[in-house]
Amino acid sequence: MRIRFWGVRGTIPSPDPDTIRLGANTSCLDVLTSDQNLIILDAGTGIRSLGKTLQEEYPDRIIGTMLISHTHYDHIQGFPFFGPLMGASGRQNRFVVVGQKILGQQLEEVLAGQIMEPYLPFKYKQLTADIHVKEMQENECMIIGDETLVYAAQLDHPGGCLGYRIENNDYVFAYCTDTSHRGGLNENVLKLAYNADLLVHDAHWSLEERDLYPDWGHSSWLEAAQAAVEAKVKCLALFHYSPDASDQEMEERLEKTKEIFPNTILAYEGLTISLDSSSHQVDEAKIEDAAPE
Repeated sequence: MRIRFWGVRGTIPSPDPDTIRLGANTSCLDVLTSDQNLIILDAGTGIRSLGKTLQEEYPDRIIGTMLISHTHYDHIQGFPFFGPLMGASGRQNRFVVVGQKILGQQLEEVLAGQIMEPYLPFKYKQLTADIHVKEMQENECMIIGDETLVYAAQLDHPGGCLGYRIENNDYVFAYCTDTSHRGGLNENVLKLAYNADLLVHDAHWSLEERDLYPDWGHSSWLEAAQAAVEAKVKCLALFHYSPDASDQEMEERLEKTKEIFPNTILAYEGLTISLDSSSHQVDEAKIEDAAPE
């Protein structure tokens, strides 16, 4: 299983000299399973670069599953600019888009609602790819291909947010963005992350910001580290940084996190992690370009 990071920020893209090393785009990852199935996690602005790469890697046809954690704008704002959905070449592509079921709203309506005038000069119906939108509830399980199971659980975030556990050929990847741990570690996070080879976890706040905004549904590096310890994960990747957090500040928080959970890394744009050795341990041999320049 290969995981690539295309956007690691939260809230809004934050291009700045102080954020260039880790990257300024909002949330997006892609996963390639052992049987070559493509899974995309969230559609923040990072998905634009992913789209370009996929069009080069799969010039004939792209088939994939897109898992949307929730529809706050930083997780869907790149969707209209995902190249494989549009144009003549888009007609060959097929995507199943999966997200949470919300009372009174349909996921497809939310996605389509941002692709129209006065926001954009084209409409959702003009996207040419074969798009199937499905809604997933907590505790449901999805089968992808022959070797992959995806589990979903609700996280503690305003409006709701799904975390995902992807099990593929004896490896486990947990994606827990946009979550808080009010009143103790969130049980659903621990369930999704239990014994995971890699946990990607919200690290939006500093400790001071966490206390100032307790109801905004985000974690600090401290909760991420505590969850990694409690869930017995192999490696923790901090993720979903505040747009105001500089690369230097995140490096300092990384060092503090390592005091609690040593095998911690900072997610950054361009990071690739492969889970493919018998050790089930994310280490230097499994990380490409692990240290941003």
